[in-house]
Amino acid sequence: MIEKMKFLSITGPKSDFDRVVNIYLNKYDIHLENALSELSAVHDLKPFVEINPYKDLLLKSEDLVKQIKVHKPSKEFSMTPSQASEIINHTLEMLKDLDQQMKDLKEQQSHYTDLVNQIEPFRHFDYDINKILNLKFIKFRFGKISHEFFNKFSRYVYDNLNSLFFECDSDRDYVWGIYFVPAAHSVKIDAIYASLHFERIILSDEYEGTPEQAYRKVLAKRNEISHKLSAVSKNIQDILNQRADELLTAHSTLITYNNNFDLRKLAACTKEGKKQVFYILCGWITQKDADLIIKDTETDPNINIIIEEGQESETTKPPTKLKNKKVFKPFEMFVKMYGLPAYNEIDPTSFVAITYSLIFGIMFGDAGQGLLLALGGALLYKYKKMAIAAIISMAGVFSIVFGFLYGSIFGFEDLIEPIWLSPMHNVMTVLLTSVGFGVALIMIAMILNIINGIKERRISKVLFDTNGVSGLVFYIAAITCVALLMTGRTLPATILLIIFFGIPLLLIFFREPLERFIEKKAHFFPEHKGMFFVESFFELFEVLLSYVTNTISFLRIGAFALSHAAIMGVVMLLAGVETGDPNIIVIILGNLFVAAMEGLIVGIQVLRLEFYEMFSRFYKGTGKEFKPYKNK
Repeated sequence: MIEKMKFLSITGPKSDFDRVVNIYLNKYDIHLENALSELSAVHDLKPFVEINPYKDLLLKSEDLVKQIKVHKPSKEFSMTPSQASEIINHTLEMLKDLDQQMKDLKEQQSHYTDLVNQIEPFRHFDYDINKILNLKFIKFRFGKISHEFFNKFSRYVYDNLNSLFFECDSDRDYVWGIYFVPAAHSVKIDAIYASLHFERIILSDEYEGTPEQAYRKVLAKRNEISHKLSAVSKNIQDILNQRADELLTAHSTLITYNNNFDLRKLAACTKEGKKQVFYILCGWITQKDADLIIKDTETDPNINIIIEEGQESETTKPPTKLKNKKVFKPFEMFVKMYGLPAYNEIDPTSFVAITYSLIFGIMFGDAGQGLLLALGGALLYKYKKMAIAAIISMAGVFSIVFGFLYGSIFGFEDLIEPIWLSPMHNVMTVLLTSVGFGVALIMIAMILNIINGIKERRISKVLFDTNGVSGLVFYIAAITCVALLMTGRTLPATILLIIFFGIPLLLIFFREPLERFIEKKAHFFPEHKGMFFVESFFELFEVLLSYVTNTISFLRIGAFALSHAAIMGVVMLLAGVETGDPNIIVIILGNLFVAAMEGLIVGIQVLRLEFYEMFSRFYKGTGKEFKPYKNK
């Protein structure tokens, strides 16, 4: 069912906005709407515009809270925004010097890391770097060259070049090394190396000793910086841990007030007199919460609440909040997949729960495999709280029931006597029964459509719709005639046939002009009459065809009941049951495979019947979900 909604308007002084949101909107389920659009008929309304004072401070508090290992304060206590701001700013001031030390140390660490990475490839070059840097008549170049060009260089260029190349290291992509060249020939030699894509590396003058010695000294300095970083980080962590409860509470307070501030986008403001400014919030609340909030605010002088009946109009559309019994609630998932019911629509959840489980049981009637589905779904729902698991469990229960009706347990058809019938021995009975069951469901869907039309106060939908009274009368007459023909009885008199066939079809054919006539429109007949008759004729033909196809579609219920028995017959044949020495492993694996595969296929087919053969007749699913601010 759909919970009854009330339209709620909350007003009070603008300065009291945050208090009201914290106390009442975070206590009751209220679906808020944009006040400016909902109250468009009210004059002198303006947007609630202010600069958010919590946004920047919230970002700072997030940085602090991320460094705290615990996620909840050890004790709960309330805090005002000013107190939260003071705690955050005071903590940041305490950490200011330590943060600067961290920044400086990280810069030094990064610098030494660059020095380590720069000198590391040249560690095998056993010569003092300072001496190389002071050479006068010989030029040197540190760098790297790709393997492709290094091979070409070694084969074709190096022997004829007035240069000495010292290979230091190599990896998958490059060869690292140093080349020396006489100063007089450096320009020419540098150009040759550049043409071979030699990438030069300028070493820093901070290195001392050989590359290996320089590498170790720089590495030691970097490790020393890392130890200092760890010490500063520990000091910061100690301060944050000491103030963890206060910081976490302050952060939570800022989140609340920041969210409350965003709520101003949905509010409107109005003036009373010259100075006093009032806010207006409006939205939807359930009947139960409406009574509670009225009682709760009776003694609050700074808040005024007006409750109105929730009625759907052109500008106002109440949200939908489903409320079903626990056994039906998992099936809300299927309803939401199709679309939530509009506020004035019937909630089809209980209808889906009963028909889905029933049809699944008819199509998948096996007491043993049904037990597996029921137990597996129940356990999965208990530990994972998955709605689909509860649906599987419910479907499994009905499979057990029809398994006993069919006399089928784990594919064995002769262990127990069928209470009703055995599908494989009563094929026509199963198929005709499934069609008859489908006819009953289609009629129920039509009746539900008529009820929806009454709730919407649309007479044309009730009387002239293909799924309204006209369609229902025609369908019942058609089914009655088919039943009489199949049983060899005579048809009703011609006058009755004209009444029950002709009049409903004419009403459906002229639905549009009749609807205009009822609504008292000036031109109830379309301007292009020829086009109207052509379109109406083909639409009526499509309607008649849909009655036939929808009815025949329910044959799949019986067909799947037969196919299950046939598939399990194949499993028994493969297991050698007829020989008297069955293979237990084949039987177990076959049952598990059929339960999983056919259970999935049947589940999808039943859902198709629900959506296309039944929902399409009475249900639109155009509702909007009830989303209380409290849950945000």
